[in-house]
Amino acid sequence: MLFITCAMLVQRLLLAKAQLKLEKELVKLDKMDALIIDDLGYVQQSREEMEVLFTLLAHRYEHRSILISSNLAFSRWEQIFKDPMATAVAIDRLVHHSVILELNLPSYRMETAKAAQKSEQPRWAAKVRRTGLVSAERSANASIELRMLGIGTPALRYRN
Repeated sequence: MLFITCAMLVQRLLLAKAQLKLEKELVKLDKMDALIIDDLGYVQQSREEMEVLFTLLAHRYEHRSILISSNLAFSRWEQIFKDPMATAVAIDRLVHHSVILELNLPSYRMETAKAAQKSEQPRWAAKVRRTGLVSAERSANASIELRMLGIGTPALRYRN
């Protein structure tokens, strides 16, 4: 499993492409059962940067798991991929065989800051259950633990 921001992942892929080692880097990333890409769309990327991201998504399609966090709705993803056709294809591949979790929750960072001012711990957790998912936990030190679950009811939990 690899947890990485979109910006850092794109830079890693661009470096591999510049060194003519993009395919080798994609194979290296294939060794990860799950790739967690954080903040997709948060930082505006160039067309070349989004092309290598699209290449990664296409390469992993139907072979390996990808978990993506984004502050943008799919209707605004053209801002990310810069091209309507590439946007449609990327979304199509991502949503096929996927579970989409839309979490409209208060910001845990905001709650932590407010709680620190009041000298108390924030106490909220969101649980989303769906068959065939994975389980992820964010600990107090902001690390994420991801576990593939067997048969049963998996859960995605955010807890601080």
